[in-house]
Amino acid sequence: MFGRVRVGARFAARLGNRAVMARLPLARAGAAAAGVVTLATLASAPVWCREQPAVNWVKVREQIVEILDSEDHMEEPPGPQFVRLAWHSAGTYCKHTKTGGSDAATMRYGAEGNWGANAGLAKSRGLLEEVKVRHPNLSYADLWVFAAIVAIEEMGGPKIPFKPGRTDKAPAATPTWTISKHAEDGRLPSADMGADAATAAHLRNIFNRMGFNDQEIVALSGAHALGRCHTDASGYWGPWTYAPTTMSNEYYRLLFDVKWTEKKTHEGKPWTGPRQFENPAGDLMMLPSDLVLIKDPSFRKYAEEYAKDDDKFKEDFGKAFEKLMNLGFA
Repeated sequence: MFGRVRVGARFAARLGNRAVMARLPLARAGAAAAGVVTLATLASAPVWCREQPAVNWVKVREQIVEILDSEDHMEEPPGPQFVRLAWHSAGTYCKHTKTGGSDAATMRYGAEGNWGANAGLAKSRGLLEEVKVRHPNLSYADLWVFAAIVAIEEMGGPKIPFKPGRTDKAPAATPTWTISKHAEDGRLPSADMGADAATAAHLRNIFNRMGFNDQEIVALSGAHALGRCHTDASGYWGPWTYAPTTMSNEYYRLLFDVKWTEKKTHEGKPWTGPRQFENPAGDLMMLPSDLVLIKDPSFRKYAEEYAKDDDKFKEDFGKAFEKLMNLGFA
């Protein structure tokens, strides 16, 4: 249905040591000491970095890219869903209780996997299972994060440093609300709290609990440039942009440039799904939580900045996403 954007070169060489940085040659030794792996020029690492790794990250990356590029998935490209999988795993973090986050992979269990916000992600986990089988020493927690980082780069987004070492934990580690509950189930944000002010407050509550400020909330919302909603998963329908496998600031530009009206019909019949908004053609959508970004004064100033500057968006998104992926781990 949608064409894939294929960016980034294949890796031709193997490299050992889990502690290597993708943005070599910048600060090679320091990055290696910090245990960081990135996705570019890995083979240029010095000889002393090339010890036998527990996980061959070059091979893991190659196999993830094979899945992304497979003709079997052209109708429903998996890249956006890999991003959503890692996002929803890491987004459970609570800075107050130091629970949740990317270091656990507890979405494998029904208590978290069956949250409404995680509907449809079993398919993404299944696609990555073949990579896990080939690399038994690779944790699901690391795999989900690494797959998202690879997917973002392959879809034209920023190169995001990756630090391995996450572990898979037992069902008892599944995060629950322990202070106050602000989502129907789980710890992930809802798309609509019934009114703009309530939705904005809800977003802040969820994201502040993870340790994010308004600027980071708006930057991370730019992930909606990717993918689409499905009525059999979230209940919502449609893509946010016309290029749902391309990471860009198009999401923000559309927020400002399009007249969004509440969806009333779908394919000639009355719309019976949750409240969402559509463009005049009816082929793009926005959630109430998206439109809040241009209605709330603090959110709006960052959305305006990103709508005007794609490079700034990608820079800020990369920083915020790296922070998100390390919640509960680093």
